[in-house]
Amino acid sequence: MNPSEQSRYNDLYQQHLRALKLQGMSHKTIDAYARALRRVAEYYNRCPDQLSTEQLACYFSDLVDSHSWSTVKVDRNGLQFFYKHVLKRDWSWVEIIKPPKIQSLPDILTLEEISRLISATRKLRYRVFLLTTYSLGLRLSESLALQVGDIDGGRKQVHVRRGKGCKDRLLPLPDFTYRALRSLWSRHRNPQWLFPNSVGSPERIARARGHMDRGGAQAAMKAVVQSCGIKKKSRSIHCATATPPTCSNRG
Repeated sequence: MNPSEQSRYNDLYQQHLRALKLQGMSHKTIDAYARALRRVAEYYNRCPDQLSTEQLACYFSDLVDSHSWSTVKVDRNGLQFFYKHVLKRDWSWVEIIKPPKIQSLPDILTLEEISRLISATRKLRYRVFLLTTYSLGLRLSESLALQVGDIDGGRKQVHVRRGKGCKDRLLPLPDFTYRALRSLWSRHRNPQWLFPNSVGSPERIARARGHMDRGGAQAAMKAVVQSCGIKKKSRSIHCATATPPTCSNRG
């Protein structure tokens, strides 16, 4: 881009970010939609506001060849947002790109497989994490984000905050899950997090200011799945029931 066009692009890019924030988009969506704008700008080395429908069609044709349909769909939505909220123009994305509708079922764990997973998990925090995730039917991010104040022992409820669709919900808390969470918390006593991101002495864990790392939790789960010989995709494992067997609280 020449200096004038680069300046216009920078201004539109900042408008794009501002509009995303004002529309209440999550940080993840803001990052994805901003990346979509950067990607098409880099592809043509031009400010996207001047691209024709034919150019956009060619861009998406190449994107389909080099990226997954999931990425294509996100980029399409990101550019559609840019056209609507920043350029104030209509964009007939249906005529440009329409990813196919793919419906797939998640891998389902049986009660026996859940029991094997929990029993094979040596570290207490990961064992309780898996138990909590499966017994409550939570997503990985929802389990990680659980805080001490989200557990209502009297009512036996869990307050899941900003789950899918940024919605809160209350879930019943099984007694065995409650006991496991209390056992884990009694060892670290972090005032905020049920699954702190620190290891070592109880004093150090109690000072942790964030929750357990997502990548670490995924890696631990994948390792246990492999050690148990379960031939299912570890990233998409779902529980067939909300009442798996209890687990031991041995450290």
